Amino acid sequence: MNDAMVVLVVLASGTFLLKAAGPLLLGARRLPSGVQTVVDLLPAALLASLAIVSTLGDGRSLVLDARVVGLVVAGVALWRRAPFVLVIVLASAATAITRIVM
Repeated sequence: MNDAMVVLVVLASGTFLLKAAGPLLLGARRLPSGVQTVVDLLPAALLASLAIVSTLGDGRSLVLDARVVGLVVAGVALWRRAPFVLVIVLASAATAITRIVM
């Protein structure tokens, strides 16, 4: 077995154990309401932070370019409750038009 295969097996095993730990440790118990509220909000916060960092970050510097326009357009479209496919199309179009103009 080569090194890459060993790393793959170890990472897959670790991922499985981490995913199994929650149900095994908590069982049928419910989380306290304050903790459950935070857990429910985590996916949205993590996705938003990932979008911001990947859009505005370039290593250790801040980059303001056409991607910011696309992010703002997507945010406004989501705020106006546009369908998700339309949000993607609008953000992509805004970014492309901004790149052409700049």
